[in-house]
Amino acid sequence: MTLMPFGSDPILVTGGAGFIGANFVLKAVSSGRRIINLDKLTYAGNLDTLTSLEGDERYQFVQGDIGDRALVAKLLARYRPVAIANFAAESHVDRSIDGPAAFIETNVVGTLGLLECARDYWRELQGDARKNFRFLHVSTDEVYGSLAAEGLFTETTPYAPNSPYSASKAASDHLVRAFHHTYGLPSLTTNCSNNYGPYQFPEKLIPLTIQKALVGENVPVYGDGRNIRDWLFVDDHCSAILRVLEAGRVGDTYNVGGNAEQENITVVKTICALLDQYRPLAECKSRESLITFVRDRPGHDRRYAIDATKLKRELGWAPSHTFESGIALTVRWYLDNQPWVQRVLDGSYRMERLGA
Repeated sequence: MTLMPFGSDPILVTGGAGFIGANFVLKAVSSGRRIINLDKLTYAGNLDTLTSLEGDERYQFVQGDIGDRALVAKLLARYRPVAIANFAAESHVDRSIDGPAAFIETNVVGTLGLLECARDYWRELQGDARKNFRFLHVSTDEVYGSLAAEGLFTETTPYAPNSPYSASKAASDHLVRAFHHTYGLPSLTTNCSNNYGPYQFPEKLIPLTIQKALVGENVPVYGDGRNIRDWLFVDDHCSAILRVLEAGRVGDTYNVGGNAEQENITVVKTICALLDQYRPLAECKSRESLITFVRDRPGHDRRYAIDATKLKRELGWAPSHTFESGIALTVRWYLDNQPWVQRVLDGSYRMERLGA
């Protein structure tokens, strides 16, 4: 299997100020890669995450939309990247219930524009530059729908998206596949399980639970709390993406999972216990008493679980964090970085419920 040579050639990262994208940018630059980061800076984009890269000549930020074809074409012509890693997406299921149109605009129409620019750029490349170019599309396990109590999602699981968000990501996955088979664009797709870790926007379950429990507010849990997700520490996910870029088989899909299935209620109780250990409440009560069951999310998928055997077998990747080690690191990070959290919460989001 041919390894893609990075050398000094840059990677164009889209959505690199979001949660997963920013973690990837930080990891890639620390590994010696040059990164051009294109991000629209919607509510979930946060340049505070990347302040450590200010003045680093290996990193360049450009504010803009992946659907702006003139801008994308200009960046490709100027920086001549060896790869595009597409993280840009509207990603929160609850927001997709409230407003699905933005998800179609970014995740489908935006991805189409990016693919057309990538195709045209790749066609003009010559020799090794053309042979080595890669378009990596970062997607989600939610495109597969909901699992019963047994079984795992594999790369051949039929798509059955159940939310506007997952439907928009399924459409973008199909576009990437179509551009490979129709035009020959050397693409790769990764479908990941639920990410968590540093710098995650506090509308998602884990950071929302941390923030609410930390200050003694009620902690909402949807339905009966028995929905199951496979939790993937974000640094492990970023390692997998780098590995797929380096050695993935062109045209293939790779599932990325943490091998860490947990019920939502277990996740919440684990966070409460860690906060009780690290920052006990003044009245000495357990934070589990803050858990409040609320009306379930419409169409809430019951269980997701990833089989990442292909990624391990072909590329030698496996997660390095268990759920227990990853969640402890995550809780500690949020406790140690409250100024970052408070700057996020100074915007339009105030930890209110969405998608009801």
